[in-house]
Amino acid sequence: MHLIHPMVVKVGIPVLLVLLVVLHILRRKIKYRGGIKAANTSFVKELSIYKTRSRMHFIASILLEICIITSLVAGLFLVARPAKKETVNNGTKKRDIFLCMDVSYSIYELNAELVDSLEDVVAGLDGDRFGVCIFNTSTVLYVPMTDDYDFIISRLEDIKEYFALQKEYMDKYYNSSTGYLEYDYDEYDDFKEMQEKLDYYDAGTLVSNYTKGSSLIGEGVASCMYSFPRLDDEDRTRIIILSTDNAEEALGKPLVELDEATDLCKKNSIKVFGIFPDKESWSGMNTSDYEDDEQDLKANVSKTGGKFYKQSESLSVDDIVADIEREEALEVEEVTITKIVDQPMIPVIVMIISLSCMLIVGLVIRI
Repeated sequence: MHLIHPMVVKVGIPVLLVLLVVLHILRRKIKYRGGIKAANTSFVKELSIYKTRSRMHFIASILLEICIITSLVAGLFLVARPAKKETVNNGTKKRDIFLCMDVSYSIYELNAELVDSLEDVVAGLDGDRFGVCIFNTSTVLYVPMTDDYDFIISRLEDIKEYFALQKEYMDKYYNSSTGYLEYDYDEYDDFKEMQEKLDYYDAGTLVSNYTKGSSLIGEGVASCMYSFPRLDDEDRTRIIILSTDNAEEALGKPLVELDEATDLCKKNSIKVFGIFPDKESWSGMNTSDYEDDEQDLKANVSKTGGKFYKQSESLSVDDIVADIEREEALEVEEVTITKIVDQPMIPVIVMIISLSCMLIVGLVIRI
């Protein structure tokens, strides 16, 4: 720990000591003058209550003086700004990984399984930066790129609740034969309550969905790509883990199609690892063809240099992570940054204790 403005203490404490000496000298020289004189005070001074009060007043005066001096010294240290230096190394030979999830209600089972498995993976990361984007009609940067793994895991825990709510909602109220949500009159309150909870998560991912449609895969991938920090001027290994059923339900031409988004990823040296649901998880909500969507996603992720995975009992997220770790991490320049962090806690505590003692002593004197 060091002081940012040490001269405040170096000059302030000697000045304070000089003032104290001067005040003590003046106090001894100044005698009481004027007023009404009292006779026979020696009798009063011999009383035990007088002696007790006199002793208490003397001790209280000493304590008050100590508290005042301590408070002033603590104040000087606060003005001098006690701080510590921290050296942080930025830039290592690591990867940037984005989890990009299609959160339309047709794919909640795949997303829930993926997030659950990735929590352990994130906990085991060492230096790799990780981020999360979720999209449907529009994209939300759910976790900006960071190496704060505790924060990432807490956010993944939150979004697991979202997928659990999606599952409960669809299991209870979606009729796959009619394609509509159905509920009994006595279930209406529970239905509305669940819908309100889902609206909290859906709000950012369904912007203009009545006019644009849903599951805009290309826009989701492109938005995720542009969420990488310093995309143009920093050379890093960048990877997108994309979970989607690739069943786009656009009501018009999207701003970016999937093939255009993967072209952009290829141009920026970003590899896409795509995870596709199995046939059993394929939702009856989708109006597209399962095989066509599978082949389209496979072709698009392959051209970026990434890999295509299909949900199955044999597929493990550990296998996907192992493939990602085989991707060579690019060397990045190491930058050492020295940060100065203020450390005011000790002087503040000393000052609070001193002021509290002054208050207590003052109250005792008045009793």
